[in-house]
Amino acid sequence: MAKGLGNIMKQAQQMQAKIARVQQELETKEVEATAGGGMVTARANGKQQILDLKIEKDVVDPEDIEMLQDLVLAAVNEAIKKSQEMIQGEMSKVTGGMNIPGMF
Repeated sequence: MAKGLGNIMKQAQQMQAKIARVQQELETKEVEATAGGGMVTARANGKQQILDLKIEKDVVDPEDIEMLQDLVLAAVNEAIKKSQEMIQGEMSKVTGGMNIPGMF
């Protein structure tokens, strides 16, 4: 029984190390999302941080700030969603699709 528990602990430690490595790799991976036909572009990393936000000057209309705000929100939210999907995809490779609460 103790030998089986030792194997389980070893496997858990190996998985933990793989997860840590993947999390580190995800920091360097990026996703991009656009809104308004490319008028607003947001870029995020695998830590769900927005790295860059580009706004084409043609979309800046002082008379319609709400539209610009909506486009920025849409691009940022889509970039975060893509980042989350990238994280889940990479983590499922390590965990074999097993959902480990609190890991991601």
